[in-house]
Amino acid sequence: MRSTPHILVINGTKVRRPVFVLGAPHSGTDRLARAVKHAPGFHLTMGRPAVLRTAYAFARQPGIAERRGRGAARVLRDAFAEAWQISARACSECPAECRALSGLPPPETAPELPDPCTDPHGVVRYADASPDLIYSADVLLDAFPDAQFLQIIRDGRDAVAGMLDDERCLAWFKPGLDNLDTVFPNAFYGVEDHTDRNRWPRAATAVKCALRWRGSIRLSARLRRQVPEEQLYTVRYEELVARPRRVTAGIGDFLGADLPAPAGLVRARSRDAEDPGVGSWRERLTARQTAQVEKVAGDELRRLGYDLSSEV
Repeated sequence: MRSTPHILVINGTKVRRPVFVLGAPHSGTDRLARAVKHAPGFHLTMGRPAVLRTAYAFARQPGIAERRGRGAARVLRDAFAEAWQISARACSECPAECRALSGLPPPETAPELPDPCTDPHGVVRYADASPDLIYSADVLLDAFPDAQFLQIIRDGRDAVAGMLDDERCLAWFKPGLDNLDTVFPNAFYGVEDHTDRNRWPRAATAVKCALRWRGSIRLSARLRRQVPEEQLYTVRYEELVARPRRVTAGIGDFLGADLPAPAGLVRARSRDAEDPGVGSWRERLTARQTAQVEKVAGDELRRLGYDLSSEV
C-alpha cells in the first residue's frame, strides 16, 4: 500500500509529478538528465549529498527502508526537499556532473557560485538523476506516489566497459566495502543466490560489474510490472544515439513537456573520451572479459535483443 500523498513545497512551488532518471551505471542516465535539465520549467539535480547519503543507505541496506515503513519515504522526501532548493549556496554543493549539465564550472575551479543554476520563479517541475536511484524505486514511489520514472537500458557489455574505466564504480568492489555477509541476497551487487555469493570473493572485476548490470536490469523489469504505464517510460540507449530527436520527442510526450534535443545527446554518436559510443565493448573488452559478461548476463542480453558475440 502506498503512503498517503504528502504535499511538499519547495521555493514556493508544490512538487507535483517529480521525475526520476533510472538506469544501471554507465547506461546513459546523464544524457537523459541533460534533456530534462534543459526543458523549460524543470529543475533537475544530480548527486546532491543529502540524496546520495539516503539513496545509498537504502540501496545497501534495504532492511532499513522495510523497518522504517512510511518513515523511509519521509526521510527520502526530506532529502529531496534539501536537494531541490535553488540558491547559490545550494548550487555550490553540486558535484561536477550536476554543474556540467548547466554549463557551470567544476567545484575545484569555482567552489562558490554568484548565482543559482536556474531561476526559481520559472520552475514548475522537479527532477533528479542521481546515480543508483533504481535501488530506491519503491521508496521513491512511497515518497512521491505521482512520480514519473525515465529509465534507460543499454547493452550490458558497453555498460561494463564503462564501469571498468570508472574508479568510483570500482571503489564499491574494494575489500571491506561489500556487505554480502550481512545483506544477502544483495540487489546492489546483483548477488542473488549462493552460486553468485560463493564466486564473489574470487570473481574477476568484469564479472562483478556484469552482476551489477544484471541486477539492475532485473529491477527495471520488476519496476515495469509494478508501475502504471503513465508513470514509467523506457528508453533504449542505442535508439537515443541513433535517433535523438525522435526519442526526445517521445520523452516530451510522456512528461507533457517540450524537451529540446541538446547537442549532448547527439554527441554520443562520436567516439570521444567521455563515451566511446555504441558497440565500443568490442575494442574495450578483452575476449575473456566479453565471455565473462555474456556468461553472467547472457539471458538478460538476449531478452533485451542484444546479439551475443558467439552467436554473431
